[in-house]
Amino acid sequence: MKKVILPGLLIGVLILAAEMGLSYAANLIFPSLVAEYNNTNLFRPWSDPLMLYLYGAYPFVMGIAFAWVWNKVKVLFVGGAAKKGFLFGLAFWVVCSIPGMLISYSSFQLSLIMILSWTVSGFAWAVIAGMILAKLNK
Repeated sequence: MKKVILPGLLIGVLILAAEMGLSYAANLIFPSLVAEYNNTNLFRPWSDPLMLYLYGAYPFVMGIAFAWVWNKVKVLFVGGAAKKGFLFGLAFWVVCSIPGMLISYSSFQLSLIMILSWTVSGFAWAVIAGMILAKLNK
């Protein structure tokens, strides 16, 4: 339990921080994303308490999921902590993010830039989470 919950919560904090930073950068580079996020035909309004809850809880749910999966599959990865964590993060990203982004792009009226920003940020925090888990929980 302590190999899942505590590392998962730490990963959740890091995912939240990384996501906030990457979203800020993406919005600066692509100002059209701000308008897209504010489009209530696509997303709930930011004033909706459910938005805050879901965006606030998501990183911690993902962090605990990362930690749980890491404990099940860590024996499959060889090398130092950085290599094992990178490969785990890459595998997690391919399995979880790529299919989700493909279905999001094909099912919803979201711009390619938004999908790519989510894909890149998902890759970044998956690899960061993998490396931290590999270092903390061998």
